[in-house]
Amino acid sequence: MIRTQAVSRAYGDALVVDNVTLDIPAGGVTSIIGPNGAGKSTLLSMVSRLLDMSAGTVTVDGLDVTRTPSDVLARRLSILRQDNHVSARITVRDLVAFGRYPHSKGRLTAQDRHQIDQAIAYLDLGALANRFLDELSGGQRQRAFVAMVLAQDTDYVLLDEPLNNLDMKHAMGMMKLMRQAASELGKTVVLVLHDINFASWYSDYIVAMKHGKVAAQGAGPEMIRPEVLSEIYEMDIKVHEIGGQLISVYYG
Repeated sequence: MIRTQAVSRAYGDALVVDNVTLDIPAGGVTSIIGPNGAGKSTLLSMVSRLLDMSAGTVTVDGLDVTRTPSDVLARRLSILRQDNHVSARITVRDLVAFGRYPHSKGRLTAQDRHQIDQAIAYLDLGALANRFLDELSGGQRQRAFVAMVLAQDTDYVLLDEPLNNLDMKHAMGMMKLMRQAASELGKTVVLVLHDINFASWYSDYIVAMKHGKVAAQGAGPEMIRPEVLSEIYEMDIKVHEIGGQLISVYYG
């Protein structure tokens, strides 16, 4: 379980994350949704120790992220940030191999190579494995970065807006892969998403943020309701159902 207790982050006088106490359950897919500026990415960055907290604590399976050695935490938790830039001209395989560094310290073993090959295959990147990143489309590069995170082989996989640069077809494919990673590989997947439909279809648990606070949280059916979503986004949101089954969320 990921637990945040009274976590806050301020930039000057601006409180971006405001006293957030939250339990993210182990296992399955948890999506963090909410309008721009709600604090979603900032919260995820503090959980992964990419950002310091102004106040509060974060634990992952009881390990305090501020006190746990980096190599220990990196074997438990991995993250894909929104902004991924690699200045060196490297291949997809080289990028994915970076995910093994917490295990290999740069000296790849047969097990490391197996994990790299598995991650490349999982993201259907076999035909692109020896291509340079600057030769790929934005969507292909995004898949390569996700493969790098999966190659790290952590229990917890955090993805900050992983659908960036992906068209609808590939976005759906990515969400299916994350669903499979949770179901088949036993990962706990935590995503920041803007698309409510993808969150509703593929998530076991949804956390909604607004103005730096947790506005609502619960299982998908509890969260994907017009009155809940309309309050969070401050606009009229409708939910289309047929026979009691959710079909889509749309803006009316």
